[in-house]
Amino acid sequence: MKVTDLQELEEMHCFGDELSPHVLEWIGKNNLWNIWVPKSFGGLEMSLPNGLKMLQSLARANGSLGWTVTLCSGANFFIGNLNHDVAETIFNKSTTPICFGGSGGATGTAQINGNNYVLNGTWKYATGAPYLTHFTLNAKVQKEGKDVLCKEGAPIIRSFLLNRQDVAIIKDWNTIGLRATATHSFSVDSILIDEKYSFTYDRLRLPHSIFRTPFTVFADLTLWVNYIGIAEHFLSESLKSNGPNLLLDEFQQIILKSNNICHRYAMKVHKMVTNSDKIPEPFALGLHQEATELVQRLSDKFIKAYTTLGIRACSIGHPLNHIFNDFFTATQHHNFSLLGKR
Repeated sequence: MKVTDLQELEEMHCFGDELSPHVLEWIGKNNLWNIWVPKSFGGLEMSLPNGLKMLQSLARANGSLGWTVTLCSGANFFIGNLNHDVAETIFNKSTTPICFGGSGGATGTAQINGNNYVLNGTWKYATGAPYLTHFTLNAKVQKEGKDVLCKEGAPIIRSFLLNRQDVAIIKDWNTIGLRATATHSFSVDSILIDEKYSFTYDRLRLPHSIFRTPFTVFADLTLWVNYIGIAEHFLSESLKSNGPNLLLDEFQQIILKSNNICHRYAMKVHKMVTNSDKIPEPFALGLHQEATELVQRLSDKFIKAYTTLGIRACSIGHPLNHIFNDFFTATQHHNFSLLGKR
């Protein structure tokens, strides 16, 4: 993948309310939905550090592009948790690019029906909804209309994978930024699904080291590089349009600091999982806290820099306005939102 390809896509204005067919074809051609998927399943099998650099470069080119590939390739990451026959059928017997996506909220139910489940519910924020071949969702397991509880007394939550035709997309994504991510809601109405299409994040089915990365750590790092990439794009456009100033210098310093710390964490995680070491909970918590603090500092410097750029940066259609809106829409993701939800 060439950097010039990214520049050409941005210059062609291929990012409206949805990614254009040209962009989707380019993503498929470069196999970007499958950044983390093993080569034996047709993927790129990138290491965590290299994959993060790829996602950051996409976000630097365009926020919606980076965010969509991040969330959808992040859903394809669940190949590590899928029943092997299901993964084999989907990834090795398909003639079209496979793209997973969905919602992490457990806002539906999975009624036990023999060896099957009957799924019902509505889920919000499925990034790339129009582009998906399969939807992932979380649901409360129920039996005879009552929640099935674990030993601790909490409802059991399972994840499921559905074909696109079993899902109704609800086109309700209407935000100031990341518009081309088309992060719509979706619903499922009494769909009967075989148990083999259910999975849990903590049960690994593939031996590749990257799948030993806890999903919370994986999510924090993949989202974090998007904030950094979008900020780098904003800095570049600001210097091109207005030239340097003190607040832009401060903004650049926090970008560099965030970038260095983020990629140091990525290398540590990569070394631990490669050595089959379990990632300690305090380490994962420390990563999340530091990432959250640095994204907040990045946001503060972003706003201060924005106030120096004049009315052009506030003008609809100007690149700076577009990038600003993308960044602050992205900060509302529940992983990094100050309210902890979106």
